[in-house]
Amino acid sequence: MNEDNIKPNKSLTEKIANLKSQMNAVILAHYYQESEIQDIADFIGDSLELARRAKATDADVIVFAGVHFMAETAKILNPFKLVLIPDMEAGCSLAESCPPASFKRFREKNPAHIAITYINCSAEIKALSDIICTSSNAEKIISQIPEDQPIIFAPDRNLGRYLINKTGREMLLWDGACIVHEAFSEERILKLKLEFPDAKLIAHPECTDSLLLHADYIGSTSKLLSYIKEDVSESYIVATESGIIHQMQKAAPGKTFIPAPSSESCECNNCPYMKLNTLEKIYKCMLERTPEIVMNEELRLRALKPIEKMLEMS
Repeated sequence: MNEDNIKPNKSLTEKIANLKSQMNAVILAHYYQESEIQDIADFIGDSLELARRAKATDADVIVFAGVHFMAETAKILNPFKLVLIPDMEAGCSLAESCPPASFKRFREKNPAHIAITYINCSAEIKALSDIICTSSNAEKIISQIPEDQPIIFAPDRNLGRYLINKTGREMLLWDGACIVHEAFSEERILKLKLEFPDAKLIAHPECTDSLLLHADYIGSTSKLLSYIKEDVSESYIVATESGIIHQMQKAAPGKTFIPAPSSESCECNNCPYMKLNTLEKIYKCMLERTPEIVMNEELRLRALKPIEKMLEMS
């Protein structure tokens, strides 16, 4: 099939809808996807909500419009379903910052520690972990760990530091980070705050410490979305991947949302991996039933245990 011949128009969305019906498929999309993908998805959410939706679906086919670790999580929870991802190259800088062999050695050097690992990681890292968490439930999970139990938190050092400050728990941090949330320019954001003095800065906890110090509210993507619905302010500077702004505009159409700027030389508030997915690729992957997420059963079972632990503790 020549992908260049597929045009993103109404007929394409109709073709996707027809295929979805024929295949008994469900389309799951992360908040960071392009707006046109969000608009055709059956469910939109953050990592925790999408994991729950993946586990609960009765569809035969899961089309995951997100990044690779998210589709892997869906496969871990649904071994007998066909799990498709529009672009197999849609990876994650944070997941890539934690190689399995290195993390295994790190754990072996700290055998008394349990590993609470952010869901933004590969299946191999999940299999080496004790409990998976998301930015939505990490604080709740950490609060359930006995005070005398030492903790490794991986792979995001910024989220880890935020949680240390929030919970008062000392944790041993893996030195990983997300390229999007590390790239926000504190200087340019402070200039924006001067330009828009009534705008609140809302930020994801994967941002750096220095940026979070200026934030009026810190939360996961789903919590940021809830906040702007309930808060009385009329304008916000949004320090997370800019895809979430589409849902914010739909939830509060009378309000103004300003993407937090990155450095002068890049527009890094758009995740290059998330943006690899397109309507054309969704249609193509459904039509050809590939790329498919395939996983070794022994790995899947080991990765499943800490995910199930997360869902129990959430």
